[in-house]
Amino acid sequence: MRIAIDAMGGDEAPKEIIAGALESIKELADNDEIILVGPEDVIEPLLPPQKTRGNISVVHAPDLIGMADAPVESLRKKPKSSIAVLSKLGKKNEADAVISAGNTGACVAAFQMRIRNLPGVIRPGITVVFPTPGGPVTICDVGANIACKPIHLYQYGVMASIYSKHFLKIENPRIGIMSIGEEEAKGNEIVKKTRELIKADKKLNFIGNIEGRDIFRGSCDVIICDGFVGNVMLKVTEGLVDGLFRAIKQELMEENISLALKFRPVMTRIYQKYDYNEYGGALLLGINGTAIICHGSSQSKTIKSAIFASKKFHTEKINDKIIEYLSDSSFSNITQNTKTQGLETDE
Repeated sequence: MRIAIDAMGGDEAPKEIIAGALESIKELADNDEIILVGPEDVIEPLLPPQKTRGNISVVHAPDLIGMADAPVESLRKKPKSSIAVLSKLGKKNEADAVISAGNTGACVAAFQMRIRNLPGVIRPGITVVFPTPGGPVTICDVGANIACKPIHLYQYGVMASIYSKHFLKIENPRIGIMSIGEEEAKGNEIVKKTRELIKADKKLNFIGNIEGRDIFRGSCDVIICDGFVGNVMLKVTEGLVDGLFRAIKQELMEENISLALKFRPVMTRIYQKYDYNEYGGALLLGINGTAIICHGSSQSKTIKSAIFASKKFHTEKINDKIIEYLSDSSFSNITQNTKTQGLETDE
């Protein structure tokens, strides 16, 4: 498998990105290859000699798209940027997976424009996994599409459910739609129309509306929402986990230093379970390939986790299962009825 990585993406690039690649190549199969994309004069000095680096190659991309740059405009003005070149490798089938911790908007735009969507997918969605006491919860979308229509959210439910079943091995994933109340009357028009659309698909295990507090209660296995809500939810959770652990540490230290040292191994184990670095990044579900967008502050272990996640996603053939589902006649009947129900599919 050929895995292309944006060596210049993220706050800690290129050092941490390259370190993650070097750590991973030692554990990958002999026929696996990592392709680092970025300026050769920056990347090469950070790599071992050719004879000792393993199956790691470099593809030159002299330009960089910054985190604050306008996504589409930057791609147009910087066709030789690491993100643009990365997406071209995916388009030309010169890479089986693409990974970047760079500008999220630019990644989504580049991957969608160049690698294109899976047949039947209208818009891709960024998908993350939240570790919870009741097991992993898959959330889609967390930032790709902030102006969703019901058909988009319905497809997110389909794709995330397939991912949950075949990647996370949850037999019959329960799907909930994020709203402001569990009652059917609650939610805006998009939520209400999406609910009716999903209910029409009897193959999905849809449980109805959920609220924010249900995420960590084990109420469902898949949560669908628009990218605005999802991104806020993601960032709030990250901040809450970090703040909570800091508060516990401070309280333990103030109470008794020996008590804090006693609890340290337990706290470390718990923190690792909720550390986004352990999960690698977010899959862009719906793309005709394997694409992972990592956190901007990714460390070497984040990149390593993303590399192995991309390999598992590719090996499990999740995209083939999504295509099969969307090409089914029952799905076609549901989507064909969307216009008459006011659930337009056009963008």
